[in-house]
Amino acid sequence: MAAEHVGQLDTSWQAVIGEELKKPYMLSLRDFLKQEKAAGKIIYPPSPLIFNAFNKAPFDKVRVVIIGQDPYHGPDQAHGLSFSVPQGFALPPSLKNIFKEIEADLGIKMSGESDLTPWAEQGVLLLNATLTVEMANAGSHQKRGWEEFTDAAIAALNKHREGLVFVLWGSYAQKKGEIIDTNKHLVLTSPHPSPLSAHRGFFGNHQFSQINAYLTRHGETPIHWQI
Repeated sequence: MAAEHVGQLDTSWQAVIGEELKKPYMLSLRDFLKQEKAAGKIIYPPSPLIFNAFNKAPFDKVRVVIIGQDPYHGPDQAHGLSFSVPQGFALPPSLKNIFKEIEADLGIKMSGESDLTPWAEQGVLLLNATLTVEMANAGSHQKRGWEEFTDAAIAALNKHREGLVFVLWGSYAQKKGEIIDTNKHLVLTSPHPSPLSAHRGFFGNHQFSQINAYLTRHGETPIHWQI
């Protein structure tokens, strides 16, 4: 069920990481967010969408995890899914490169739409390490507790699920994914799709076809990547 208010986390996720919400670091984070809003700062994404990645991909439905870093900090771009922006926005540079690789890898044409909700609804957890940001202030909510919370989510998937695909683009995501048991799950790494690094090995990584081949081998339906 989709969250309507901050703090409402899908029940399947609450069962495995709900206790995190009561820990001191999360209570401190909640106070920080309240103080920032009271000071008139604009925070993205809006409260109902902070846990969007979890609520669109319930714990037992997750099949692929794509780890990002920060929400977009431009007006109304962030909607709780890593690399995704709502319909009607221009493609961010990294997403443009992701689509280029999908087209080259799978031979399909992307529409140019920017909303990755259809992926999430197929069990792709589009997880940013940090789940909020101040408008026009990139990285402003790092080291406030979100990283610990999202680490707990990754650890729960690693422990309680088998046969998942973890997609780690760039050194930040790769460091965050160090705990993943490669005997239980497929871990795919490459440079980040950012224009600064995509040419160093993101292009030509063929990871989207690898994901679908792995899912098929494990009796799962492939992801329909076309947007």
